Amino acid sequence: MRQTQAPYARLPAPDHVSHQEVLSFLGTEEATDDFERRARGESYEQIAKAGGGIWSTVEKTRAATEDELFETAKKRVDWVLKCGTTTIEAKSGYGLTLDDELKILRVIRRLNHETPLEIVPTFLGAHAAPRDMTPNEYVELVIDEMLPQIARAKLAEFCDVFCEHGYFDVEQSRRILTAARKLGLRLRIHADQLSNSGGVKLAAELEATTADHLERTDEQGIAAMKSAGVQPVLLPGSVYALGSSGYPRAREMIEVGLAVVLATDFNPSSSPTASMPMILSLACTQMKMSPPEAVTAATINAAHSLNRGDKVGSLERGKLANFSVFD
Repeated sequence: MRQTQAPYARLPAPDHVSHQEVLSFLGTEEATDDFERRARGESYEQIAKAGGGIWSTVEKTRAATEDELFETAKKRVDWVLKCGTTTIEAKSGYGLTLDDELKILRVIRRLNHETPLEIVPTFLGAHAAPRDMTPNEYVELVIDEMLPQIARAKLAEFCDVFCEHGYFDVEQSRRILTAARKLGLRLRIHADQLSNSGGVKLAAELEATTADHLERTDEQGIAAMKSAGVQPVLLPGSVYALGSSGYPRAREMIEVGLAVVLATDFNPSSSPTASMPMILSLACTQMKMSPPEAVTAATINAAHSLNRGDKVGSLERGKLANFSVFD
């Protein structure tokens, strides 16, 4: 009979559920260049205009084969699991062509089938417009070609848009998300990360499942989310990595009754961490969330925002036994 050590004097807790993970990409060398640029005082927008940020990763990801992306992403799955996370939302968004976005989403589906991690796939084709197209031209491509093929192949459960000055404005974002909803996809939106550009109000108008980032969201935006039942997804790792001090107004969101979600925003440039324990620490020290609030935001609240609240996110009879034991 095999003996196992009982977890006496240890704390069992539900495993983390994280949003905004980007697993399928190549080009980590450029992330070092971006970090050095930020250390010299350059902004997110300045780095992007100089060819860093999203663009350097897009080029490497386009050049990679599906198998190369899969093998690299498998290593990141191991990082995520070792940090106590067993369910994630994973996005595309580093292809920005029909073939490359489909390639990324197929890799995500394969990871879901061949690794222990449960992955909820999100189509983020509207991450930025390719350099050889205007934003309006690219919006047409997303609506007319990308979304129909993705929906037919059942490659994504959610559609997301980067609604921000210099990327996609409110009307362009509305068109993409409305088309996605007609095809049966649930909605998320990158909102108010760099400016208060109307993304949160659009999320409320369309009754999106979540609005993500929210660094610049004001009282009116918080009230709009509460009225429409939009869950706020806060990403303090991105604020930290960008060298900013403008963290989202978590306390105000909690006090009005919003079910706040915490996530890593793991990506090669603006939040290169898969560590939910680090995110919990930032939530408590920088956004003044209590430890119970932070744990709730990283488990059951996150599970419900991914439509998985009946399966994971808490230790209850009938749910999956996904938990960690902390000394």
